[in-house]
Amino acid sequence: MPALVLLGAQWGDEGKGKATDLLGGSVDYVVRYQGGNNAGHTVVVGDQKYALHLLPSGILSPGCTPVIGNGVVVDPAVLLSELSGLNERGVDTSKLLLSGNAHLITPYNITVDKVTERFLGKRKIGTTGRGIGPTYADKINRVGIRVQDLYDESILTQKVEAALDVKNQLLTKLYNRRAIEAGQVVEELLGYADQIKGYVADTTLILNNALDEDKVVLFEGGQGTLLDIDHGTYPFVTSSNPTAGGACTGTGVGPTKISRVIGILKAYTTRVGAGPFPTELFDEDGEALRRIGGERGVTTGRDRRCGWFDAVIARYATRVNGLTDFFLTKLDVLTGWEQIPVCVAYEIDGKRVEELPYSQSDFHHAKPIYETLPGWSEDITKAKSFSDLPKNAQNYVKALEEMSGAQISAIGVGPGRDETIEINSFLS
Repeated sequence: MPALVLLGAQWGDEGKGKATDLLGGSVDYVVRYQGGNNAGHTVVVGDQKYALHLLPSGILSPGCTPVIGNGVVVDPAVLLSELSGLNERGVDTSKLLLSGNAHLITPYNITVDKVTERFLGKRKIGTTGRGIGPTYADKINRVGIRVQDLYDESILTQKVEAALDVKNQLLTKLYNRRAIEAGQVVEELLGYADQIKGYVADTTLILNNALDEDKVVLFEGGQGTLLDIDHGTYPFVTSSNPTAGGACTGTGVGPTKISRVIGILKAYTTRVGAGPFPTELFDEDGEALRRIGGERGVTTGRDRRCGWFDAVIARYATRVNGLTDFFLTKLDVLTGWEQIPVCVAYEIDGKRVEELPYSQSDFHHAKPIYETLPGWSEDITKAKSFSDLPKNAQNYVKALEEMSGAQISAIGVGPGRDETIEINSFLS
């Protein structure tokens, strides 16, 4: 049976939660492999809406085991709060597995994140202020705190003291903040140990054994391709690898076991935070996309920047992820436009460029070259098959597929769990 990677093919917020949830009833494990509670998924089940930030979307599927992999950074307070909220709504969270190798977001990581962003002023990155970046920095600098450290107080204390030796110098001498006491941090972290102990496991072993037993495993990325620390619009990116390669390093499952890579594409384009965005709209169309699409960040609460579909970005996502399929979401949002522009290339220094430029400066100066496709006015939310769509909607999907370089295998025609057209099965 297949191991699938599901990830965002734009700047995040493409609707991965709905796609993951759609597959969740057919798979045995759903695994978050990177990011933290800076990512958000909205999943609609019947008349119930769930906003997930750290937990895998598969936690809403009764037969599925949700897993937080070693590549994720975990704020234990957020984890427990999210679990409590779901339990209060009758969702069974007892099957959750949490990698003992995942790194913990500490109180000082959050403090450093916030004061650093304020210090940058106009040069700020647009971080969510949740400590994600500083936690990944600690991981790379080998002064991070892992989940397993909660169960050895001596090691935990040594690691916290070592991390604060440098951070307190930074906080007091550069940012004019008070030093953080190591003992208080250790006490707070130890307070979470018993509460999460039942979830902690060797998830790498469990997932590899599951695949050897022909179980279906779905790897779920947190943000989008263009926010990847290596392959995104650096420095306006996240601090981890949401691209397909991150699924391997973030779970300990080798690449030869992955059989399908699915990219989630919104039928237009959005992003949150600072950074270049060639097709961004500042007019009535941009406001209409924001209003009709409900474009407000699930985790950040910030309005998303909106623009027309960018085929250059879609082709790039296909290339760097090795995408086999696309799940096109929010097609219904475009209903009502007589003409729909699609960016097919960029103009940079007077030249037509059809691939994403590797130079940050070039991308900042990229101007979209549009082709205009005829729109449709018919309600598509009740469509159950591709042939149910208006002819112009069908042509729009076919054009995006041809421009993007991978087959569109599913289409979201509304926010509900059942408002999806499946063209090709992801599990075949």
